[in-house]
Amino acid sequence: MMAHRISLVLSLLLLLSITAFAQSDSAPPTAPPAAVAEKPEADKPPADKPEADKPASDKTASDKPASDKAAPEKPVADNSVEKTGESARSARSDNSYLIGANDILAVSVWKEPDISRSVPVRSDGKISLPLAGELQAAGQTPRQLEQEITKRLQNYISEPEVTVMVTDSKSQKVNILGMVSRPGAYLLTGSTTVLDAIAMAGGFKDFAKQKAIYVLRTAPDGSEKRMPFNYKDVIKGKNADENIHLLAGDTVVVP
Repeated sequence: MMAHRISLVLSLLLLLSITAFAQSDSAPPTAPPAAVAEKPEADKPPADKPEADKPASDKTASDKPASDKAAPEKPVADNSVEKTGESARSARSDNSYLIGANDILAVSVWKEPDISRSVPVRSDGKISLPLAGELQAAGQTPRQLEQEITKRLQNYISEPEVTVMVTDSKSQKVNILGMVSRPGAYLLTGSTTVLDAIAMAGGFKDFAKQKAIYVLRTAPDGSEKRMPFNYKDVIKGKNADENIHLLAGDTVVVP
């Protein structure tokens, strides 16, 4: 009887244990505490924008380019091309120079580029220009040639403005040879004398025979004339007529 009771109690305890175990398995699991959700990035207050993101209108006036601060200066008008009349011609041409064969002339007609050009003086002393035709240039000054060209062009152009310049003088030269510092050919300008020629050549070298200087000149017929020049006498005021004016092609010889 006692054994039956013990068995019954054990059976009851086993049943209670099974029931409790079954209830513990069927109960929902306890959820862990919810973590505090981190605010999304979009909810964060926007950071200050860098200086570079500011609109261009916020820039200070000092950031503007210099070209916006002041208007460009107007170019100064060059009135040199408007020179006309006698003053312009006298400033551009030598009125004492005589044009000769082989000289190079720059003939400019204002506002007429088709006529303006550089022309050589031919061996016959003439040049050729459009509209003006052939003109005698040798033996004339640049001013005289300007007037002749102007006269010819008046038949085609209203009030032509002509300028003539000698850009390369190959005719009006004298030769200085012998015992001088710089022998050679020199441009003949104005009224050049024998003394002027010696000065242009840098004076005498040592042992120059200053009393035996002479000038060689070729005559139109081809003959050669020899004219003496005594430097010692001339500088003392004697025989001043020996200090002659040189012509193109003359040769001064200092032995």
